[in-house]
Amino acid sequence: MPANQTRSRVRERNNVLNRPEFMSLNQPLKSSSGEARGTARRPTQRQQSQTQQGANAQHESPENNKERKELPEEDCMQLNPSFKGIAMNSLLAIDICMSKRLGVCAHTTSSWGSVRSMVKLLALTGHAIPWIFGTILCLTRSNTLAGQEVLVNLLLALLLDVMTIAGMQKLVKRKGPWEMPPSFLDYLAMDVYSFPAAHASRAVMVSKFLLAHLVLAVPLRILLVLWAVLVGMSRVLLGRHHLTDVGCGFAFGFLHYSLVEMVWLSSNTCQTLISIGTFNWSPLY
Repeated sequence: MPANQTRSRVRERNNVLNRPEFMSLNQPLKSSSGEARGTARRPTQRQQSQTQQGANAQHESPENNKERKELPEEDCMQLNPSFKGIAMNSLLAIDICMSKRLGVCAHTTSSWGSVRSMVKLLALTGHAIPWIFGTILCLTRSNTLAGQEVLVNLLLALLLDVMTIAGMQKLVKRKGPWEMPPSFLDYLAMDVYSFPAAHASRAVMVSKFLLAHLVLAVPLRILLVLWAVLVGMSRVLLGRHHLTDVGCGFAFGFLHYSLVEMVWLSSNTCQTLISIGTFNWSPLY
């Protein structure tokens, strides 16, 4: 056996094809067309990077993909925003900045913190609870049909204002510029969120209603309009609402007044409602 192995080694050593210069003859030849196809199909640097990114994306965990999908839209940067989007974002930024600067009574330590109690008292005059209970109290004390007719329609306008503004606030859910917690009275009147401003809407609606159905002197009419504007601005000074919230609240106030005028209840209808509310059924017969 050792002698046979030695002979086979000598044969391999003496074989010409085993020399280094003839080693390429032992390998199979590659066709030139295959080489051309290989070079033609060789991916570029951009394609290689895209392929590598796709492979990395496939190897990402499903948790990372879920977190990426759950990112809110405001945290995502738009590379090509539209002109409308730029204008809206700019207006919102200006609104927030100006509202924060005008919130000079938001806290007792603010620049106008010493008059905070007076501003809160002014804002309380536009709250829904005092107006609703005050209207009901006046309605129980009124003895004239014309007065009861006006008071019933005013109560209808107040309830319409409360329900509409509360629905809009629940739908939009916009926070105030200082994100202050609502008070107990705000919870009762369902005035929890910022947009639109309920006090501003109610003040405009009530002032417009009283100017249309009460005979007032010119100074009182001016004071009534000034009161509506100051009630709306008091909410901005307290840091409860933005400027746009107050502006939209004024618009809603005019809308509510127009709706009540369109569906104005007659004296007979008002007497029927009063009878139902007081459980006195004699006017119905």
